[in-house]
Amino acid sequence: MMKDRDLYQKKKQAQLDEWNAEIAKLKAKASIASADAQLQMNKQIRAIESKFEENRTKLAEFAKAGEDAWESLKAGMEDAWASLKTGVHDAAAKFK
Repeated sequence: MMKDRDLYQKKKQAQLDEWNAEIAKLKAKASIASADAQLQMNKQIRAIESKFEENRTKLAEFAKAGEDAWESLKAGMEDAWASLKTGVHDAAAKFK
């Protein structure tokens, strides 16, 4: 039986994979947009990618954390996760 920690980590990795695919879609949309729109979209995509990398790093730290440390890391991850989720959803809505 998987521990809560393992399930949490799997869930977060799946979400990162989903967001990575969404970022790829945004890049594809940006590549066919007008020059002005491309500039704006690329700026927003870079901001999202920065948050994505931050979350990927946090997940890697989480995976390495000891049993007693993962609960405290989880709270910090949730804040970073919410920020990335908002960024991805806002960009997706804006560039539909």
